[in-house]
Amino acid sequence: MGRLFGTDGIRGVAGRDLTGELAYALGAAAVRVLGRHGGKHPVVVVGRDTRASGDFLESALAAGICSAGGDVLLAGIQTTPAVAFLTTALGANAGAMISASHNPPEDNGIKFFSREGYKLPDAMEDEMEDALDDPAARAEGVRVGRIRPIPDARERYVDHLVGAAAAPLSAMRLVVDCANGSAFMVAPEALRWLGAEVHVLADRPDGRNINVGVGAMHPDVAADEVVRLGADAGVAHDGDADRALFADATGDVIDGDQVLAACAAAMHERGALPQDTVVTTVMANLGFHHAMAERGIHVLTTRVGDRYVAEEMRRSGAGIGGEQSGHVIFADRATTGDGILTAVRFLSLAARRGVPVRELAGVMRRFPQVIVNVPVADRDGVLDSSGIQAAVADAERSLGDGGRVVVRASGTENLVRVMVEAEEEPAARAHAEAIAAVVGEQLGA
Repeated sequence: MGRLFGTDGIRGVAGRDLTGELAYALGAAAVRVLGRHGGKHPVVVVGRDTRASGDFLESALAAGICSAGGDVLLAGIQTTPAVAFLTTALGANAGAMISASHNPPEDNGIKFFSREGYKLPDAMEDEMEDALDDPAARAEGVRVGRIRPIPDARERYVDHLVGAAAAPLSAMRLVVDCANGSAFMVAPEALRWLGAEVHVLADRPDGRNINVGVGAMHPDVAADEVVRLGADAGVAHDGDADRALFADATGDVIDGDQVLAACAAAMHERGALPQDTVVTTVMANLGFHHAMAERGIHVLTTRVGDRYVAEEMRRSGAGIGGEQSGHVIFADRATTGDGILTAVRFLSLAARRGVPVRELAGVMRRFPQVIVNVPVADRDGVLDSSGIQAAVADAERSLGDGGRVVVRASGTENLVRVMVEAEEEPAARAHAEAIAAVVGEQLGA
């Protein structure tokens, strides 16, 4: 069996890849590992998104934690960043979020946070995975753990979000797409507290409609509604609300690169950008790099995954980092990507300056970028294929300094992602499709 943990915890089809038995064992293993790291009777905050499978997985995970002597603080339906926030705010030893983020409803996942609110490093996840088969004795009698609810979890998190605003949003008319996920209550509430007029989409979760045709994977839905209503801007979250994409008043989509560039530039202008540094991933658009270079902002690049962005931010002392997909981390307020916090910061920056979000996003020119996802049987084989390496080299020679190629294995799905940027879209598409064809031939599903 390969490594269970991917770039964002354990993820798979609920009941097949992620079973109740695995969730139970994982809860017990987490307690054993936390015990080795100074938490002899650990307290774990457990939250979930709106998937139907979240019910049984929450019960199984909590039971496993208690069986090994840990206590559970049940947060109920929460966003992923809310669980990270609550873990630190309540002084817990760890947090666990049951979610498959932007994946379809049949999937689910489990990811863990440290007591500081950061996603666990690979080494600790490996230790937890090794402990799944540990025959250590269960807790017995009065030593078993207990389960308690967190009665004011949402209120605590909303206060945290509202406190991050740079200005009131009282003049803004917004469309918010909650993806029928865990943002469905808290995102509209936070923005309304700040004074915005909020029109909500996809806020009727039924356990089976999370991310279906809505949310950050379909930002055009919010964009079309912005145009129809004549709103100032739109926000689209994914199922666990750790990301946000935006739409301006004309219906153009604003991605994470543009949001990160705008926020970093604004911080730099007022002398509030630590180390004059921003952290991003290998998928960042060339236009982002150009925009930062023009302003004298240093860019550090990591592999894909907001956990790796967060790790590099901690190492370098950077105050902001993020991904094109909409994960943005503000080090002064969060330890992980937070879509609602990003919305509060980005929209309130526009309000403070008295400009539309389109003007903020205009700090960078986005190079045409084409991404092709290729289903494969062995996603890790991309690193060993000479045929794929040759195809990439051919494309890079053709593009020269006017483009870029990134080919990488997905950390959560059996896919290889081929990304090509070029000064003109047809060239980017032609090279991306040519490389994707080679990937399919070499590693076909």
